[in-house]
Amino acid sequence: MKLTWYGHSAFKVEVGDASILIDPFLTGNPSFPETLAIDQVCEGVNHVILTHGHDDHIGDAVAILKKTGALLTTNFEICMWAGRQGVENINPMNSGGLVDTGEFKVALTSALHSSSKQGDGEAIYLGNPHGVIIDAPNEPVLYHMGDTDIFSDMALINEIYQPKIGLVPIGDRFTMGGKVAAMACQRFFDFDAIVPCHYGTFPIIDQTAETFVSALGADSGKVKSMEPGSGISL
Repeated sequence: MKLTWYGHSAFKVEVGDASILIDPFLTGNPSFPETLAIDQVCEGVNHVILTHGHDDHIGDAVAILKKTGALLTTNFEICMWAGRQGVENINPMNSGGLVDTGEFKVALTSALHSSSKQGDGEAIYLGNPHGVIIDAPNEPVLYHMGDTDIFSDMALINEIYQPKIGLVPIGDRFTMGGKVAAMACQRFFDFDAIVPCHYGTFPIIDQTAETFVSALGADSGKVKSMEPGSGISL
């Protein structure tokens, strides 16, 4: 498995023949590397997964989906909204389901957040927010938490899916802060690798992962430090 971070919560996951973009907020993302073109990010992409409907997560999804013909997997409401924008290849689902795409299985988990898109003068409801499980053959299970606070049912997510790679929001204000995110990782999961995200983009959220790494203590060695635009193999 190869994982690339584009800043904020935007990732590319490459497993087998699948090239998956999660929450591709690229245009307007202050962390997205100026040296990268969106066309470079899109090359070979055949799946897009969205955790929820906020603009800093939907991002460039519609344009990417139209350009690549990739399959959109997300909640029912976002799929229907994307269809109205001209996206044709959709795979609607919701909390608790498990869908086999042929290359990997995907599940949407609960997340404590909200989900809407700003329209002309009012917010457009876009279903419930989610985390994402990616389970590919012969690969560690990956859990992108989406935007969320800590919640006790994370224990059930671990029991059901046994994720070994955690993409964890740590920026505070809109998601868990570093100390609470560290508590979530240690109390509910047995991750082999932890990648912090949703920080360092906007001034009103934490700018570094220092609080998170420090709070992990003995588990801080599990953190895979990444710069936007960089990739690691897991």
